[in-house]
Amino acid sequence: MHSKLLLPLLALGAVTPAYADWTGKGEAGLVIASGNTETETANVKLNMAHERDKWKNQFGLAGLYASDDTGTTAQRWEAFGQSDYNFSPKTFWFGAARYEDDEFSGFEYQATVSTGLGRKFIDTDRTKFVGTAGVGYKFFETRDAFDENTGLLIEEGTREDDIVFRGTLDFEHQFTETTTLIDKFIVEAGADNTFYQNDLSLQVKMTEVLALAVGYSVRHNTDPPVGFEKTDTLTTVNLVYEIK
Repeated sequence: MHSKLLLPLLALGAVTPAYADWTGKGEAGLVIASGNTETETANVKLNMAHERDKWKNQFGLAGLYASDDTGTTAQRWEAFGQSDYNFSPKTFWFGAARYEDDEFSGFEYQATVSTGLGRKFIDTDRTKFVGTAGVGYKFFETRDAFDENTGLLIEEGTREDDIVFRGTLDFEHQFTETTTLIDKFIVEAGADNTFYQNDLSLQVKMTEVLALAVGYSVRHNTDPPVGFEKTDTLTTVNLVYEIK
């Protein structure tokens, strides 16, 4: 992990007591095809949270891998941490850090540290809708870009940083005792590039701790590195395990 991110992640973890009781969800999906076409696809996610007094601490990990007859076609992992301090039942301060390493994005890495305010617009047993808005510092490094036909260098990779606006919207609604819709949106808007991601998931419980989730994710950069598409999409079918 990039050394600049260690301090903010450690700072977020410092407010979490060692004896904390954490709850959360872990999910994973795997697809393997053989025969005329050889493909392998796997994705994993882990999200954990702990609340104590006026504090809420969260962290998460996510990974994606895919390959076919030609070799690896996707390889990405992400980590994030966030701490919230509740001023009131509806309003809170947050401090957050996010790190991403994607072999097929044109970036060596992307990392953002941010802070701001959040609001719980709806907070009932069946429906939760939370938004945050704040300012952040983003630093990243792009890879060298080469011409696919000649192999010649088109553009050298660079290290850059930027002040960004960071906003999130988290929505969760329980239709029935077993069926829940979850949507998570994040945007990081800077002077040269705006990144946003939306993760939509429908989860159906099979037991008290196991569920089946169908998800659709959209990731978009308004100004990606040379030779890369602006938008990536991912559809998943995962088994979810609830950690209580």
